[in-house]
Amino acid sequence: MVVAGQTFGIAGALAAFPRRLAAREVERRGGHLRRGVTRQTTYLVFGRGLLAKASDAEIEARFDAERAAGRWLVSENGFLRLLGLMSVPAPSALTRQSLIDQSRLPASVFDLLALFDAFEHDSEPYSFRDLILARKYAELIASGAGWSTVARSVHRSGQVASLTALSLHHEGRDLIYARSTEGKSELDGQLLFDLDGPDDAELEDLFALAETAEAHGDFLEAAAFYQRYLAMDRTDSVAAFNRANCLKAAGHELEAAHDYARAIKLDPSFVEAWFNLAGLMSERGRVDAARRHLKKAIELDVDYADAVYNLAKLEFDAGDLGEARRWWSRYLELDSESEWARTAERGMQYVDLHSRPRTAG
Repeated sequence: MVVAGQTFGIAGALAAFPRRLAAREVERRGGHLRRGVTRQTTYLVFGRGLLAKASDAEIEARFDAERAAGRWLVSENGFLRLLGLMSVPAPSALTRQSLIDQSRLPASVFDLLALFDAFEHDSEPYSFRDLILARKYAELIASGAGWSTVARSVHRSGQVASLTALSLHHEGRDLIYARSTEGKSELDGQLLFDLDGPDDAELEDLFALAETAEAHGDFLEAAAFYQRYLAMDRTDSVAAFNRANCLKAAGHELEAAHDYARAIKLDPSFVEAWFNLAGLMSERGRVDAARRHLKKAIELDVDYADAVYNLAKLEFDAGDLGEARRWWSRYLELDSESEWARTAERGMQYVDLHSRPRTAG
């Protein structure tokens, strides 16, 4: 897969490689790496740190939502192999469906285990060792282990493929162990490529605190956390964008505009930042600036229906009925079913009615 022109997001902290080094390599190859997800995100990497931060239900819901949105979901090892930072295992020939059929693992569980690198390969084609692992995992899960317990445990042994020679068992839902002639032992050991430093961990924690505060409506507290984060990493456009959203929600519009502009400066292709800054300019009566920003958003994403609709409304309010009609017509090409579509149709009818030549009575 070509990295150039692609936008990568990361959900959860990377355990196998420092994020800053991954970002540097993605940029070197002509791609973009952002924290979290935006409209332009094409690939989402699920970091193994997510296993320690989120519940099974939260991860499963995120997995389903992102896949439904059409994004490619990538494991950490898959991400590193994509960047040429990790070798591809020996040639293999087994399909995903073959492993599911032969192991009797539920398809959803198989996909989640693969996403957190519980197999030798991160995607098709799989190896015979992957089939052995799938069967072992199926036995663990059938006897009561949770899939996330398996995913967390397998990396403690180093190379996942080494587990094929072990007899795996579990106690409760939270402990996987190996049984041998010498007794039981936990799957201890260092995480593979455990290069993450304290700075990366602190950044992850700060970003998580900011997101939590934002989700609970504590916008000024969230903005403060994002600011602390940006003081440590001045290159993160998503953090600047999120801070702007928080400041706007808290009524600090001038500061919000500054951070939207900062996000755009860091990443000129950040569509949502252009769109939100346009909304802020429109609210402050700066119609020309709002128009420029909306057109830029549409230039970057021609199918951005919200931007098209807002531009139509802006032109209508400014009295340019011809432009308003043109943009409403374009909006209806993108959305013909919603209540916004009904409004666009009424707007076009109004323009047509007032554009007819008047006859003398």
